[in-house]
Amino acid sequence: MKKPQRAPNFCSGCPHNRSTRVPEGSRALAGIGCHTMAMIADPLTTTTVSHMGAEGVMWLGQQPFTNERHVFANLGDGTFSHSGFLAVRQAIAAHVPITYKILYNGFVSMTGGQSVETGLSPQQILATLAAEGVQKMSGGHRRTSEVPGCRLADRREGAPSQ
Repeated sequence: MKKPQRAPNFCSGCPHNRSTRVPEGSRALAGIGCHTMAMIADPLTTTTVSHMGAEGVMWLGQQPFTNERHVFANLGDGTFSHSGFLAVRQAIAAHVPITYKILYNGFVSMTGGQSVETGLSPQQILATLAAEGVQKMSGGHRRTSEVPGCRLADRREGAPSQ
């Protein structure tokens, strides 16, 4: 008897099913969890998976040896709070052309839907990034504009441009 197959998919209503997309002609780097499902959905756009907390770090080694000028890295808020913040700090220190898309849903969904340990709000995450020296930031929450240097982005805009 053949067992029914269930393909991996995003949780109903989760913003990651849309926020993992990047502008046409761009490439995204993935980590574990929801962003790995983006690799399944579009393997030519979302490439190179890393362990938790190293999202985007492989770009630091790739970047000097390619004509590609910029990449995106998907990073969930749970991973950001766990150890992903260190990957962002490394990219800042290395001055590489990368856009981190910190995808906020308030849960560690792939391991059962636990709350994120730090409980950081989107505004707190943005303020932390500003303190680290991130130059350009945008967010989709109405209170995003309260963070100096951050602009409110319309969800219909999709991913930020390069």
